[in-house]
Amino acid sequence: MEGPPAAPSILGKVPSRAIESPLPIDLTASLGILAVGRGDPSLQLSPDRALVATLTPDGPATLQLSGAGRRLEAEAWGPGAGWALEQAPALAGARDDQAGFDPSRHPAVSRLARTYPGLRLVRSGRVFEALLRAVVGQRVTGPEAGRAWRRLLAAFGEPAPGPGEGIVPPDPRLLATLAYHHFHPLGLERRRAETIIRLAGRASRLEECARLSPSQAYARLQSLPGVGPWSTGRVGLTAFGDPDAVPLGDFHLPDTVAWMLAGEERADDRRLLALLAPFAGQRGRVIRLVQVSGGHAPRHGPRAPLRRVLDG
Repeated sequence: MEGPPAAPSILGKVPSRAIESPLPIDLTASLGILAVGRGDPSLQLSPDRALVATLTPDGPATLQLSGAGRRLEAEAWGPGAGWALEQAPALAGARDDQAGFDPSRHPAVSRLARTYPGLRLVRSGRVFEALLRAVVGQRVTGPEAGRAWRRLLAAFGEPAPGPGEGIVPPDPRLLATLAYHHFHPLGLERRRAETIIRLAGRASRLEECARLSPSQAYARLQSLPGVGPWSTGRVGLTAFGDPDAVPLGDFHLPDTVAWMLAGEERADDRRLLALLAPFAGQRGRVIRLVQVSGGHAPRHGPRAPLRRVLDG
């Protein structure tokens, strides 16, 4: 059973809690979805340890998850330590419910499920942070997104409390005061910059989405300019832990899923949805298994130009 978060003692003991999961947890596979590119300063991962820097409703926090299998230990630092510990089981994937997931419906999915038994769907509960990561990644390559994210955190984040050298993602109250040209040196053009500023000004309302049903949350998010199916799908896979989330409009995902499940080198979103249809209700879980495998369709010739993400 999960114990309640421990309060800091007068001796300065680090607050902690034990997390017990009904299924084994692979921290690297499960939390890797949170990273924006390589070297994300808000996330440090190793096979038996994860450090997550986040801005909670109570202030900055660093959450450390350590261990493997069905039992983890969570520790936290900073003003938001209590909130981070309260959310730690969901973030680690210990509350991931696999009911209704039948990998035997496809031999490739069955093989992936056996290969990655510790992959869990995480739920950060931080909607603005998830959207910020998604917007930074809109319509650009992975390396470009990672570079812009690192620069954004270096410019407007703050050092994370506790161990490591992490950086807490920027406070939306600060981002909301900036002009779009402040983002240019970071590699973010006017369209993404203005989307970030607009979302930052509505951060409090965005956080309410974590308490709504997925359909209600997605409808609210997609009512905002600059937020579409790709971004909401990414939020679903990170902030909501939605097992059915599908980020439509991704440049590589249709090809990757088609190759892994059908041996087809090229596909579009329509084909992606058709291949995932047998797993309705668990399509996001299949996507995560495919992503963690690192498989991809053969690449021929020069890199294709980026196609338009269905956002904005």
